[in-house]
Amino acid sequence: MLHGLMMQVPLAISSLIEHADRHHPDAQIVSRRVEGDIHRTTYRALHRRARQMASALQTLGLERSDRIATLAWNGYRHMELYFAVSGSGLVLHTINPRLHPEQLAWIVNHAEDQYVFFDLTFLPLVEAIAPFCRGVRGWVAMIDRDRMPAQSKAPLICYEELIERGLPDYVWPEFDENLASSLCYTSGTTGNPKGVLYSHRSTVLHSYAAALPDALNVSSRDCILPVVPMFHVNAWGLPYVGALTGAKMVFPGAQLDGKSLYELFEAEGVTCSAGVPTVWQGLLGHVEANNLRFSTMKRTVIGGAACPPAMLRLFQQKYGVQVIHAWGMTEMSPLGTSCTLKGKHADLPEAERLTLQYKQGRVIYGVDTKIADVDGSELPWDGKTFGDLLVRGPWILREYFKGDGGDPLKRDAAGRGWFPTGDVATIDADGYMHITDRSKDVIKSGGEWISSIELENIAVAHPAVAMAACIGVPHPKWDERPIIVVVRKPEAQLEKADLLAWYADKVAKWQVPDDVVFMESIPLGATGKMLKTRMREQLKDYVLPT
Repeated sequence: MLHGLMMQVPLAISSLIEHADRHHPDAQIVSRRVEGDIHRTTYRALHRRARQMASALQTLGLERSDRIATLAWNGYRHMELYFAVSGSGLVLHTINPRLHPEQLAWIVNHAEDQYVFFDLTFLPLVEAIAPFCRGVRGWVAMIDRDRMPAQSKAPLICYEELIERGLPDYVWPEFDENLASSLCYTSGTTGNPKGVLYSHRSTVLHSYAAALPDALNVSSRDCILPVVPMFHVNAWGLPYVGALTGAKMVFPGAQLDGKSLYELFEAEGVTCSAGVPTVWQGLLGHVEANNLRFSTMKRTVIGGAACPPAMLRLFQQKYGVQVIHAWGMTEMSPLGTSCTLKGKHADLPEAERLTLQYKQGRVIYGVDTKIADVDGSELPWDGKTFGDLLVRGPWILREYFKGDGGDPLKRDAAGRGWFPTGDVATIDADGYMHITDRSKDVIKSGGEWISSIELENIAVAHPAVAMAACIGVPHPKWDERPIIVVVRKPEAQLEKADLLAWYADKVAKWQVPDDVVFMESIPLGATGKMLKTRMREQLKDYVLPT
């Protein structure tokens, strides 16, 4: 066996910020802080503070691979921890503060977090869960000494005082690139959340792939504003991608309303952003209501839930902002597909290009996909046949933290493991994947499947509809029938008959919802996704009209 004669340099997260410091030292990192002001730093200064914090963490008596948690918004201190914790051989555990306190305490205990770093806005949450997190040795408030609370129910450490303990000339240690680097828990809409444990290798490879032109197309000429939170699958990897490319980063902190986002976009010259559809509804609502335009914004990545076609068209046709429809999961680090067009599509009529962009896109290098039937047999890529979506690759989960849930993989004839995503999808001949539903949400009516996502997208395209969710309800003859739950736009007039008529020429007659239920709001989960489980509970006594 003849091996190559190349250097063995571990793929370490610390190498990303070292690269940014060495080659993009003056590129800016701008943060709207919870203190209310705008903070500015550079990659060189952030690298110095990250090393200083890594050194400070060593004074706390921690052992390699101990977990350090964060309850924090998008900001420069949080980014410092991304590199300080993982780069020093510890595991960064980003926690979603929007979860219920009981679930938060359960997650902290399950992860065996040693310290929890938090933004001051989450102090009430910290005080609520601290008595139930006996294993936590300290709670670090990410704030200056002069803003520290005078008293607290939890033992607090000041972030800025802690960082002063460290040495700015700290040298990043070398270790196996397969060492655990960070930990994220799934949303846990059913049962307890499960931990997904990433490695340095998987994270660096994911960062390389995410920056590619046919993925998120990021370069040093970009200014990135991640609306997606840094506690949601590491902000889809964008802080790492920023360091890898030297792109300017803009962090919005806790202010994610349309007005606040738009002001940052314009003031900082943002060219690229990323977030879930519910956030973009607020931004577009503000822009539309005030007759505004985007002066520098070139593209936005929309994921976390299917992008409504009406939103995609509004961004592109009215505001000239390219929409990159993307898809992934916590278990996938998270990026799996990106809907960028191939050269052969350049001359397509606009309507056909848009139809293609409505899909979740094609895989980026490193990810492989297939669709399979209930028996596990692979199905054809014809754009029509749909089946269970499975994935594999070097940044995709092999098993959950602590073995929760047993072996999640399905094996093919060659014995290779594939992760079942829980999505139902089609794949066309060019490899473009289109999710038709979650397997738990697809509606089976009279032996035929109805896509709840398609019915929701049609409803949201109605000018009077703000949000829409489709669920199946029991039917004595057809097993299930779809109903559409709708939130009207403010002051909009919309009746049941009007909306049902809206479907007339858009889907087959048997796919038209049987009823419309109007609500003041639709329950959303911690990551901005619609909680259909809770909606079904709210409508448990609902009976279809005869």
